[in-house]
Amino acid sequence: MAQNSQKIDWHNVSFFIDWRVNDMNLGKSKFPFWVGSSKRNGEVEGSNEATTYSDNLFDFASNSIVVALQHVNKFKENREAGQKGFKPMKPPSSSSTSAVLLRKARLSPYLFALLAFFLFVNILYGEDFSCIFGQFDYDHHSHLHTISTKKNREKLAFAIGETERACDVFNGRWVRDETARPLYEEWECPYIQPQLTCQEHGRPDKEYQHWRWQPHGCSLPSFNATLMLEALRGKRMLFVGDSLNRGQYVSMICLVHRVIPKHAKSMETFGSLTVFTAKDYNATIEFYWAPFLLESNSDDAVIHRVTDRIVRKGSINKHGKKWKGADIIVFNTYLWWMTGLRFKILQGSFDDEEKDIVELPTDDAYRMAMKSMLRWVKKNMDPKKTRVFFTSMSPSHEKSIGWGGDPNGNCYNETTPIEDPEYWASDSRKSIMQVIGEVFSKSTVPITFLNITQLSSYRKDAHTSIYKKQWSPLTPEQLANPVSYADCVHWCLPGLQDTWNELLFAKLFYP
Repeated sequence: MAQNSQKIDWHNVSFFIDWRVNDMNLGKSKFPFWVGSSKRNGEVEGSNEATTYSDNLFDFASNSIVVALQHVNKFKENREAGQKGFKPMKPPSSSSTSAVLLRKARLSPYLFALLAFFLFVNILYGEDFSCIFGQFDYDHHSHLHTISTKKNREKLAFAIGETERACDVFNGRWVRDETARPLYEEWECPYIQPQLTCQEHGRPDKEYQHWRWQPHGCSLPSFNATLMLEALRGKRMLFVGDSLNRGQYVSMICLVHRVIPKHAKSMETFGSLTVFTAKDYNATIEFYWAPFLLESNSDDAVIHRVTDRIVRKGSINKHGKKWKGADIIVFNTYLWWMTGLRFKILQGSFDDEEKDIVELPTDDAYRMAMKSMLRWVKKNMDPKKTRVFFTSMSPSHEKSIGWGGDPNGNCYNETTPIEDPEYWASDSRKSIMQVIGEVFSKSTVPITFLNITQLSSYRKDAHTSIYKKQWSPLTPEQLANPVSYADCVHWCLPGLQDTWNELLFAKLFYP
């Protein structure tokens, strides 16, 4: 910057500051913006506290200016005593004065006076300016939040409302309900497989049918079959997984089929795919057998009892090509992975003469499947039009010692739920839950997690036990010891899996 040879007129500076202070001393009502006021142009309105706060600020700022002026005048008098011919001028414009001050900023007494003045103006005007710009900022972020919320809602197809924000529908307790449970009778639903028809196969009690899940602090919406079918009009709902997911699939059909005339519904099986059709709605509810989601040596929907299980890496499209076009998909996979701490993974093809098989820790093999599933969903499912769910592990009750029962017992003869809220089934690997949490938390794929594990862990009474069609004739030794052949994995219908679908219903329509 070029050096300035002009001399500053300090009288003008002092007069300028005096002029501003005198103008302010005309009264607070002169200011277009006043601290603590909700009005403008002299209309002061607000609480006494706000007014007192304003007065204190005004007094503080005024005192600061007075002190600054005293320094300026003292310095001016000393200087004028040694200088003659100094002529006063008219008050300059604020812009010209500021320019002069900037050029002589090294003169600290006057700079101090100017800073004090700016401090005074900032105190008086700052809060209102903050309100103005703060309101803009608030409106801006509020607008973004609204857009974001709208986008989130747009992603959730089928939603018609919201669950209470503080409500965790998976956290609650089982309550006895003699009036509203069961949601249907076993004999009313001809689609239940004989492996799940406990009453037909001699179960003496119906206690397991009369329990309703009650979340803490809120309630589940009632399952509405008509609403579900209307939402599925012209659409396809698909359950993919193992026999436990098939049980949930059959439960869903039992819940909706009663409102469909007999001539307007049908069920057909095509290999791994079973299709229930609601003809008047042009809707299908389907189940696809894929116990690992990936290709495996257990993919035959009928003959799949293989002890040496092998899963092919990166093979989800083998089954995934059959899932394309679904509007709602409910995945599950867990039980079939539980053969030990390590699992065999095929790197190559099942058609290869020499198969390249490696063993991975089961958790890592399961993580591989979860990542493959999410990649498939991201590539093939439109989040604006479709919904994807993943059902967590279904617990079994093979050792009654876990809930304080007979050390040699299991779910056989159990007729009441476990009451201990901290109970966790020993065969439900928490490490697998951690894998699911880690993989899902790192993914941007919109998928709804149906956490049925804990609430199902309480239901030691709801398994099919010995009351089902047996795959093969029982031996005399087995007949003598029912615990030895009790099925503590699958669930009677009607029963627990109807609650899984109530939770699915809630998350589908009221996310």
